[in-house]
Amino acid sequence: MRCPNCTSRDIGKIGANQYYCWSCFKEFNVAGEEVRVYDVAEDGSLVVSENVADELEFGTGV
Repeated sequence: MRCPNCTSRDIGKIGANQYYCWSCFKEFNVAGEEVRVYDVAEDGSLVVSENVADELEFGTGV
């Protein structure tokens, strides 16, 4: 899987269908074909990010 914001493969799973990108520091969740990307605020709250790529690549990373 790639980050929908920066296309990096440097992501980690932090919950059920919830991921964090270590390259652009965005959090995102996947529900079916819908992807929502969030900025993490200084206080730890999530703010919806509007700058999102149109594609999300699923796969094994091979």
